[in-house]
Amino acid sequence: MQSSIQVVEQRPGSTRRSPDVVARSPQRDALDLLEQFGSTVTIQRDRQIHGQGEPADACYRVLSGCVREVKLMEDGRRQIGEFLLPGDLFGFDALETHDFAAEAVTEAVLRRYPRRMVEALAESHLALARRLRDLTAASLRTTHVLLLLLGRKTACERIASFLLEMAERLPQGHGGMLGLPMSRTDMADHLGLTIETVCRVLAHLRREDIILVDRAGVRIRDRIALEQIACEPRH
Repeated sequence: MQSSIQVVEQRPGSTRRSPDVVARSPQRDALDLLEQFGSTVTIQRDRQIHGQGEPADACYRVLSGCVREVKLMEDGRRQIGEFLLPGDLFGFDALETHDFAAEAVTEAVLRRYPRRMVEALAESHLALARRLRDLTAASLRTTHVLLLLLGRKTACERIASFLLEMAERLPQGHGGMLGLPMSRTDMADHLGLTIETVCRVLAHLRREDIILVDRAGVRIRDRIALEQIACEPRH
């Protein structure tokens, strides 16, 4: 997939904060330290941010839009590991190379940080080092959740869990409508299903009056029923 990155702002040494940093509470996040060498880039829809196996020379924060992390197999099949939404970060837990490619699902605006500068700053700031450690732990927890979902849940349970996750992460529009940025094919490749199965389960949930599906997105009409179907593990 061809890369298409437009640099909107690239001023190393600038102390200007990204929009999401300005909008947050006055309490300072250790990650704000990275803004001194961050740059803002715009990625067009379906364009690649970095490739699978490429050197991990940058980290990113999503300001707007949606990003997918993709792993391709030799025969062309793909697994979408995670969907990244505004406020999410990626690339911080990579080693020498990226295990997954990153692609823009929609037009995405990102904050980009040079990896070598992040690592150098973390060596001298304990709070930042701890914050990056927490990010790595959170990423590992997300991986464990996906392993459970793919390894034990039925197709209906996977889709119910996915819709509940998106309800927590996406802003709700008019009437509680969720504007899912990803396609049915993306959902299938994330949940380890076929697109036919995804469409069939969504149609079933709609017939049961548990969700409403239209061009605007999905609305959860019976959350309790959806939670029962999702069969989430006990904590």
